[in-house]
Amino acid sequence: METNAPADLLDVATRWLLAFNAKDLGALLALYEDDAVHVSPKLRERQPETRGEIRGKEQLRAWWADAMSRLPGLRYEPEHLTAMGDRVFMEYVRKNPGDEDLLVAEVLIVSDSGKIRASRVYHG
Repeated sequence: METNAPADLLDVATRWLLAFNAKDLGALLALYEDDAVHVSPKLRERQPETRGEIRGKEQLRAWWADAMSRLPGLRYEPEHLTAMGDRVFMEYVRKNPGDEDLLVAEVLIVSDSGKIRASRVYHG
């Protein structure tokens, strides 16, 4: 198992949340390895052909660019960040005008290079 200092992992999560909320796609993608994997129930719902999984920065870019243009008021408000080993666990509230708030758990798996190699989203 790879290990990173908990402070470094928490920094990755904090930068991730800041980049997402700022709609800074370049900064968000810079946090990821080129071949990173992302798994999300929203992805499975909106693009069933993916079976909820995308791979690589171009697919990540397309996914988030679409979400950011469709949902310009979308924000993630952090509740808890916990780091251990090669993972940082984020709990945040997904807020979007007109939608009910949604509590989300997301796990970022970070390589020794300090970049995200995988992310998994969980919610009901």
